[in-house]
Amino acid sequence: MGDKLRQGARSFDSRLRHSNQAYLQGLSSDDAHPPLCRRIGFLLLEHFSMMAFTGAVDAIVTANLVSRKPLYRFETCSLEGATARSDLGINIHVDGELRALDAKDLDILIICGGFRSNLDPHRPVVGKLREVARHRVILGSLWNGCYLLAHAGLLDGYTCTVHPDSRDGLAELCPQVRLLPRPFVIDRDRIPSAGANSALGMMLAVIRHHHGDEMVRGIEEILACDRTVDDLPDSPMPTLVVDPTFPEALQTVLQLMKNNIEEPLSIDDLARHAQVSRRRIDRLFQRYLNTTPSRYYLETRLTRARRLLQQTNEPITSVAIACGFTSAPHFSRCYREFFGVSPSQVGGRRRRE
Repeated sequence: MGDKLRQGARSFDSRLRHSNQAYLQGLSSDDAHPPLCRRIGFLLLEHFSMMAFTGAVDAIVTANLVSRKPLYRFETCSLEGATARSDLGINIHVDGELRALDAKDLDILIICGGFRSNLDPHRPVVGKLREVARHRVILGSLWNGCYLLAHAGLLDGYTCTVHPDSRDGLAELCPQVRLLPRPFVIDRDRIPSAGANSALGMMLAVIRHHHGDEMVRGIEEILACDRTVDDLPDSPMPTLVVDPTFPEALQTVLQLMKNNIEEPLSIDDLARHAQVSRRRIDRLFQRYLNTTPSRYYLETRLTRARRLLQQTNEPITSVAIACGFTSAPHFSRCYREFFGVSPSQVGGRRRRE
């Protein structure tokens, strides 16, 4: 699992085209073979990070909405008692206690820690975690929940991450655990994340492994609703999520592309700003995005154009100029080749609605 999640090449078409699903064929499903519904358990420690927990849950709930069929079901448990108290002082009613958790059909167990969580588990907790591991369950953690896995010896020989406030303590406790200062790490059947913001990214990486880039792109479109295009032609393009594991040079080029839609930079200019050779950029795009820089840039601009056509009443010529095209005919030809419809058909559809 880890190799696929860390090293699988990201196809540009699947990353970008899912956001254009109103005009392109969406995800296909075979009713005769419904997708596997995976069971995920969340162990909520006292004073667990509410933000980290809800970020992870938000990803899997939204995956179910995008698929229209249940891909995941989740349940919560505590070390003891019917509730677990979050770091916000909010009590969450759980489905049961860890000791009663049936691991036979459990796919993933994620331990949710927090700044004030007690990280010294009792012997029965360690034993239960080892029992769960024997069922080949994927084990994950949020914030500093990996401490419990480390106490149980379930991180020996694995790469891991943890919240910076807990890194020195974990390194001292378990020197055999390889700690990395990353938002999240996926190493075979271990999926730790370091904080509240990284919980969503970690779960999206898991979902990408299970269901592909198109599914994740759909989830990101829904969860990024506060970053959609305004009804102004000069509104900035919504920020596409850039994989933090991409090389720094590739991340720089992607950001430059997103920030220069109206007046596109040449590939040579992009290379100069990123301080790498053009050949290096070509190799990075082919390896990580399975496309060329020029193709990626063009389709990013076309995606921006589609949203302007949907959300504004601007003339096609104005949209073309706003997206870096020197002429309306050239823009219309590129748009039709990508979407299968002309820009005028998009505008006409919007006005009729």
